[in-house]
Amino acid sequence: MALGTVRLAMTAKQTAYVVSSLHANAATVRTLVDNELRCTWPGGSKNMVMGQNIYAGTGKNPQWEDNWIVTRFLLHPGVATTATCTTYARVASLYKQTSSVQLAGGSLRFADTSVANAAKGKPLDYEMPYGDLPVDSTHRTVRQPSLPITTAPAGLHELSAFGDVDYQVCHRTGACNKSGSSTARFTLIVNQWNAAGTKLCHTSSSTSVTKTIPYWVHHAVVPLNTPHFAVSKAPGCAPVFNAYVRVDWLRGETGAVQGTAVGLPDRRGSSSTHRSAMSHLYIVPA
Repeated sequence: MALGTVRLAMTAKQTAYVVSSLHANAATVRTLVDNELRCTWPGGSKNMVMGQNIYAGTGKNPQWEDNWIVTRFLLHPGVATTATCTTYARVASLYKQTSSVQLAGGSLRFADTSVANAAKGKPLDYEMPYGDLPVDSTHRTVRQPSLPITTAPAGLHELSAFGDVDYQVCHRTGACNKSGSSTARFTLIVNQWNAAGTKLCHTSSSTSVTKTIPYWVHHAVVPLNTPHFAVSKAPGCAPVFNAYVRVDWLRGETGAVQGTAVGLPDRRGSSSTHRSAMSHLYIVPA
C-alpha cells in the first residue's frame, strides 16, 4: 500500500537524507507492519524496510501495540536525475483470519538535501548484505552494521551518526521457546583515526539501549544515534572515521541482526520481487 511520495531533482554529486515515519496501532489480531521506503530514478533504485509485529490493541501490552516505525537513509543516485521516493506499508495478518490495523499517522520528507560525502564522493553509510547474524550464549557479541574506516573531507567540525538495527528473536535454525524472549544491549560507537587508519585517536558512543523482545513480536527496530561527535584537530588525528553498532546478547532466546531482505513482492499478489536493506548505519557531517 503506497502512502506518500516525494520527489527531488539532484545533481550527480548530491546526497540527500530521506526519512519515512509510520505510526501503527489498534490491530484486531497480531499483524506484521513494515515501513518500506523505496526511491527510484531512471536506471536505479534504493530500498529499505524496517518493521515489527504489532500486537492486538487490547491494552495489555502497550509497548507492542502502538509503535512508530521509522525508515531512513542517505540517498545518492550518483547521476543528475530526479529521485522519486515512496513510503509503502507492508501489512499482513499473522493468523488465519483477516486483520486490520490503524495507520494513525506518519510523514515522508527530505530531512536534508545536501549531506557531505566521504572524500571519494560517496555517502558515509553502510547497509548489511543478505544474511542474519545470530547472537546467543556462545556468540555473545556482534558488531554490525559496521561502516569501515573511511576518509571524510577536511574541515568537518561535527558528526551525527545513526545506526538502525532490526533485531530478530530466534534465528531460523535451532530450538526456540515461543513463550520466551531475547534480551540484548545495543550501543552505537564512533571512532576517529590517524591518516593511515591504523591508530585510534578519539572515540564516543551512544547511550546503550537494552531491549527485551518477545518471540511473538519476532523482530523490532532499535534506532540509535550518537549526535554532536566533535571532530578532533589534535596532532595525530585526521578526518578518518568508522562506526558500528555493538549488539551484546544478555539472556533468553537466540537473537539475530537482520541483513537485507530478499524476495519481497513488488505489490500485493505480484510475482515480481525486489530486495530491501534492513540494518544499516550512516553519518551526517556538519
